[in-house]
Amino acid sequence: MDIKRISSALLGFPLVVLILLVGNKYVIDVFMALVAFLSIDEYFNAVSKVSNPVRWVGYLSCISIAFVHIIPIEYVTIISILAVPTILIILFAQVVATEMKTSFKDIAYTFLGIVYVVYFTMFVALINGRNGGNILVWYALIAAWGTDVFAYFIGKYFGKHKFSKVSPKKSIEGCIAGTVGAVIVMLGYTYLANTFWGQNYSYLYVGMIGIILSLLGQIGDFAASSIKRYVDIKDYSNLIPGHGGMLDRIDSLIFLAPFAYALLGMM
Repeated sequence: MDIKRISSALLGFPLVVLILLVGNKYVIDVFMALVAFLSIDEYFNAVSKVSNPVRWVGYLSCISIAFVHIIPIEYVTIISILAVPTILIILFAQVVATEMKTSFKDIAYTFLGIVYVVYFTMFVALINGRNGGNILVWYALIAAWGTDVFAYFIGKYFGKHKFSKVSPKKSIEGCIAGTVGAVIVMLGYTYLANTFWGQNYSYLYVGMIGIILSLLGQIGDFAASSIKRYVDIKDYSNLIPGHGGMLDRIDSLIFLAPFAYALLGMM
């Protein structure tokens, strides 16, 4: 049993719970901006082995998460739509301004990192900031981290069939158990929400989106692993003992976050 992994989770999880329960949407926006900053820095350090990412654009994009609920709501959608092409324009302007010392490969890795890490992370803040978001955001967290927990323990002790060379330690048994376990916890959470918090969520709908979000989160985990294998690193950093870096901890959450925002909006 990995003592470092368990102790880090026991110390870190209460902090996340405290911030999400006590902090208002502005505090949580700042918190997610910090998470995005640490994660994009780890990503840039990783891909620096094969490129020269335009770090300043990535770091500035993280700051924008702290302002998603300061901007009037009627402008959020259009700004979100324009954010991606604007970042791409800035990156190509960097190529021109440096007379191609910043290469196309450099901005390609940078753009991927900003969309993958920063833009996806923003949706966690957006879920929390919507009506009833302080309840809904936990569905995304349970789908991601519940899957991780069940997949880790079942895969560790009962996994016999390897799933993919992208992440050799993951097993088919673990992946299935991760989804089943996450859905069960989400249904239990739905009972609490309906019974004690005045909600009327459909158990059938929660079960369906639980399966979808869990599978998407696992794809996100494999996506992060594929990047690490490409640049030949084990973890993005050693920030969290037993878990690796911040990006190692949130890779599945941010991958499913945009889909959770859309699906949870129909609860």
